[in-house]
Amino acid sequence: MGTYLLGIDIGTSACKVAVFDQKGRLMASGTSDYRVYYPHPSWAEQDPQDWWNAVCRTLPGVLEEGHIHPRKIAGIGIAGQSWSAVALDHEGGVLCRTPIWMDTRASEICREVNAKIGADRIFDLCGNPLQPSYTTPKILWYQKKMPELYGKIRWILQSNSYIAYRLTGHLSQDLSQGYGLHCFDMARGRWNADMAGNMGISTDILPDIYPCHAIVGKVTAQAAKECGLCQGIPVVAGGLDAACGALGTGVLHPGQTQEQGGQAGGMSICMDQPRGDARLILGCHVVPDRWLLQGGTTGGGGVMRWLEKEFGAYERVLAEKQGRKSLDLLNEEADAVAAGSEGLIFLPYMAGERSPIWNPKAKGVFYGLDFSKTRGHLIRAAMEGVAFSLKHNLDVAESLGVKVDVLRAMGGSANSLLWTQIKSDVTGKPVDVPASDTATTLGAALLAGVGVGLYEDFDRAVDQTVEVRRRHLPDLDKRPVYEANYRNYRKLYDQLKDMMREGGDS
Repeated sequence: MGTYLLGIDIGTSACKVAVFDQKGRLMASGTSDYRVYYPHPSWAEQDPQDWWNAVCRTLPGVLEEGHIHPRKIAGIGIAGQSWSAVALDHEGGVLCRTPIWMDTRASEICREVNAKIGADRIFDLCGNPLQPSYTTPKILWYQKKMPELYGKIRWILQSNSYIAYRLTGHLSQDLSQGYGLHCFDMARGRWNADMAGNMGISTDILPDIYPCHAIVGKVTAQAAKECGLCQGIPVVAGGLDAACGALGTGVLHPGQTQEQGGQAGGMSICMDQPRGDARLILGCHVVPDRWLLQGGTTGGGGVMRWLEKEFGAYERVLAEKQGRKSLDLLNEEADAVAAGSEGLIFLPYMAGERSPIWNPKAKGVFYGLDFSKTRGHLIRAAMEGVAFSLKHNLDVAESLGVKVDVLRAMGGSANSLLWTQIKSDVTGKPVDVPASDTATTLGAALLAGVGVGLYEDFDRAVDQTVEVRRRHLPDLDKRPVYEANYRNYRKLYDQLKDMMREGGDS
């Protein structure tokens, strides 16, 4: 058996590939970007072939960088973004670009199905409200709006299960991604044929459900040729990126909490029983017999990427001259502004919003602009707005009696000491930061490690690989200004939500 583990993360903006040794040390990593398509308002799509192409582009360079022969890889785990609906035909070909988690085109379909079946009945089974971001409405969209295509569908896959299929030729559905379908019995971890039938969905198009660390197949000769691996390497089912990230930060026992700072934001609180709330998101953890109560927001690290893309031309030029990163320069501008951004408040609803407000028509807003405000105010207010959305989700979770003491941060946002400190100050929680950039790929790799037997169990896997690198403690002197801004943040949305909802569905 090999000695290294390969983690693949199919994120929203890019594919990340990383190889780890058994102690969780990063041997080599690489990233390859791909497009998000926005053909109409409220639509957001990606081409699954772009995901596979990115894997094939990235893997050879990673193996070369780490001087790792493919035969030394013991197993492969795959993390993937949530709520895709990859439509395959009988030959395994992709029928169309898949709507992704930011896609909310099916709002009217959700209203119709909730009225027909009953929102409470749906929630009681799966622990989640029927909202347009999930996978279920996207399948129903195919059925209602694209009947010719729907008639050709043989399988519906998630992002990670599609890559597992391309690697192994085997079809699978991992347990942690089941929450995207409202015919998923959250307590029992299986499809409910009665609910599927009531929704007009045949369970025949849904693959068998596997534990996230279960081996679903081995790398085929064709896949090995395309992506630079060796035939026969075991591939496990993998799981939701946020759940893999939670594992990669060491979250596997009740009460432990991950703070997510990738393209999207939010948090994942580990529980030993499924306790849902319609304002939040409930899913199975990648760790057996554990569930995650999640807050999932559209405004995370993607907010800063948008600011850098649209307003950071000068910083990009300067950063290249100085051998630095443009985002670091933007951080310095924000750090020069006092906490609270002198009353400037940002609503980070850049693609509608998921939990806890569930408004696909919500919009991003800067409130409090005047001639005294600088670009640094805009940047800091954006950071604070994302922190407020995190606090909003945490407040809802704690109102249910779920206790959160410490946050474990992951994602690119955790590389910003300023942004991480802001989140600690706003939430009043200490924030621990393990390996921020590699938590998701490490979590995927650990699934493979447990699956192939390199680790006896998940506790030992985490003990051997996860190490906290730094800790941020809340600055109590900043609490008053943040509490005042948070109240205005909540009030601002309450006063604008009716206006945001007036537009018609696409």
